[in-house]
Amino acid sequence: MDLTIPESATEAEAAAIAAAITAHLSERRALAVAAARDAADGSASWDGEKWRFAGRLDAIGDAGKRVPDGAPTDAWSAAGRAERF
Repeated sequence: MDLTIPESATEAEAAAIAAAITAHLSERRALAVAAARDAADGSASWDGEKWRFAGRLDAIGDAGKRVPDGAPTDAWSAAGRAERF
């Protein structure tokens, strides 16, 4: 990956940009490893998907709902149970 920092950025701004990108890439790498592990052992998981699904619920007007750990990992099944969250 090639990272280009604007010339007008201060040293602190450049460090903040680099830190944010590093954190983002590390998180994506960890999610990919977890997904590969889950795929290898055949287990379905909400890792990395639970908050995305909660955001979708929020977008359709079900604000403030939390997706419980025991919710079905199939989005259609979970959506059918959204009123119980």
